[in-house]
Amino acid sequence: MPGGALAAEPLIDWGWVGDHLDEVREMAYEHVKLTVMAVGTGFAISMVLALVATRWRWTYEPLASFSGALYAIPSVALFAVLIPITGLGLVPAQIALVSYTLLILLRNIVAGIDNVPEAVREAADGMGYERWRRTLRVDLPLALPTIIAGLRIATVTTVGLVTVTAFIGLGGFGDYINEGLSRQFSTQVMVGTMGSIALAVVFDLLFVGIERLAAPWARKDAVRRSRRGRDLVGSTDIVLEDLTVPAGGRVVDG
Repeated sequence: MPGGALAAEPLIDWGWVGDHLDEVREMAYEHVKLTVMAVGTGFAISMVLALVATRWRWTYEPLASFSGALYAIPSVALFAVLIPITGLGLVPAQIALVSYTLLILLRNIVAGIDNVPEAVREAADGMGYERWRRTLRVDLPLALPTIIAGLRIATVTTVGLVTVTAFIGLGGFGDYINEGLSRQFSTQVMVGTMGSIALAVVFDLLFVGIERLAAPWARKDAVRRSRRGRDLVGSTDIVLEDLTVPAGGRVVDG
């Protein structure tokens, strides 16, 4: 196809889209499957690592540093290392995608557990909770807002990274982007791009809903803090009305 074809054709050929709806659905399913598998596996690994890190605190820095090193590896370079070992397909895709979730999830889970008020822990200990039981019944439920926030970021990030796995034979909507660019066919590029963006938005809204259902107290606390902030600003304004500033510049009581 000539190099100017990309500019000459319409940005989206809706007739082509209508003829390929089954294929678009297959791409969407593959994209969602790869995302859910990677985030689910990464969350399970990160939860174990986070529980180890909060139990033996000295392990947190090495675990976080290792996760950070994995996160810093460019995806294409990681695939280049994995392919000679694992070959093409699902295995290298999942290894790469899972590795990019660990840092985000580990940090959020540990931060959520660390932010549990000490008074709550002492109350649970006073009620006879063993450490593991307190972690499961008290610490993790109270850490849910922070944990879900980590899952939200990791999932949206993974949706974008799935498109890169098209280079090793998988990739969901990334296949459309890659093929469209190679064919200079803008419709495939746009369908792949918009499909990826739409999935990211859907997952983001899904986790917002999950957080509201799983941790409704977090939203109420935020509302209370906002009201206290407005009340504080209002009371400060009242105090300032009673102050005058003379020519010398010192604030004195009016």
